[in-house]
Amino acid sequence: MPAESAPDIDVFLSGLLFFDLVFTGLEGPPEPGTEVWTGGMGSGPGGIANFAVALSRLGLRTSLAAAFGTDVYGRYCWDVLSQEHIDLSRSRRFPEWHSPVTVSLAYAGDRAMVTHGHPPPVPVAELAGSPPPSRATVAHIGLDTADWVHTAHQAGSLVFADVGWDPSEAWSAALLEQLACCHAFLPNDVEAMRYTRTDTPEAALAALADLVPVAVITRGAAGVLAVDGTTGETADIPALPVNVLDATGAGDVFGAGFVAATLTGWPLADRLRFAGLTAGLSVQHFGGALAAPGWHEIAEWHARNRRPDYAFLDDVLPAETIAETSRRGPVTLGFGDDSWR
Repeated sequence: MPAESAPDIDVFLSGLLFFDLVFTGLEGPPEPGTEVWTGGMGSGPGGIANFAVALSRLGLRTSLAAAFGTDVYGRYCWDVLSQEHIDLSRSRRFPEWHSPVTVSLAYAGDRAMVTHGHPPPVPVAELAGSPPPSRATVAHIGLDTADWVHTAHQAGSLVFADVGWDPSEAWSAALLEQLACCHAFLPNDVEAMRYTRTDTPEAALAALADLVPVAVITRGAAGVLAVDGTTGETADIPALPVNVLDATGAGDVFGAGFVAATLTGWPLADRLRFAGLTAGLSVQHFGGALAAPGWHEIAEWHARNRRPDYAFLDDVLPAETIAETSRRGPVTLGFGDDSWR
C-alpha cells in the first residue's frame, strides 16, 4: 500500500495497444493450402494493455495513455479496460483509424504472431505528454519515447522498460541509450542478446547491468536471470512447472508482477518468484491481458502449494482464500455488449 504522501496513481503506462485474437490447441503451424481447426480461441486487449490489466488486477491504481480506434475492436478494448478499473482519461479515441490486430497461434509451449496495423494518428510521446505523478512508469521503449520517459524519471517515478519485437531486426543500439533514466529493463533472452550483440543470456545480462540499475532477462521455460545493482543482489530463478495453454503476453504479465513486487519492497529473488508466479498462472489461460491473475488466483495457488520459497506471500495474503468480487472483461468479442441485441 502506498504511503499517504504517495501520488494518486501507482503506475502510469503509455504505448501501442492491439486487439489480440488467440488460437490454442494447435499441434503445429498451419501448412499452405490446408485448414486447421483449433481446440480453443479467445480475444482481448493486447500490447501495452497486457501490462495495464495485470497491474490493475494486482490492486495497483493504473493509468494508461494509448490510442484507440473507433472500430469494433477499439470499442471492445476500451470497454474491457474500463471494466478492469484502468484510468483512460489520458487515452484518446480516433475515428477512421483501424485498430492494430494481432493473431496469436499457440503451440509447442510458445506462440507465433501475425500482426497488421497502421501507425497511430499521433505519436505515443504526444499521448503520454507530461506524465502524471506516479510511483512507477511502464514503457515499451522505442525511439519516440525518450522525452516523456525522461520526464517521468525526473519527476521521481521508477521507470520499468520493456521492448517489443523489432520487425526490421536492426536491433538499434541507440534504443539502449534510454536506459540511463530507467530503474529496470526486462527484455526476453532473444531481445537482450540482439540488442547487446552477445551470444548468451548471461553475457547479455552483464552488458545490460552496466546500463541500468536492475537488469532482468526472461528465458521462458528456462526461468529468469537478474542483477540489482542498487543492492548487489543477483538471482537465477527457475520457471514454475505449469501446463502452457497460451504464452501470449506472458512477458508483460511477468513485468507487471515485478513492478508490484518492487513497490512492495521485496528482495530480488522474491520479486522474480512473484513475477514468475503471475506469468505462470497466466499462461494456463487464453491471451495475455485477460489471463493475468489477481490476488484471488494467487491466494488459491499459495493455499494449494505452500512452497517454502514462496513463504513471503504469507505476509500479504490472508489465512483464508480471497473471494473473487470484481467484474472482469469478457474473453470473447461482443459478449456482454448489449448494443448487439
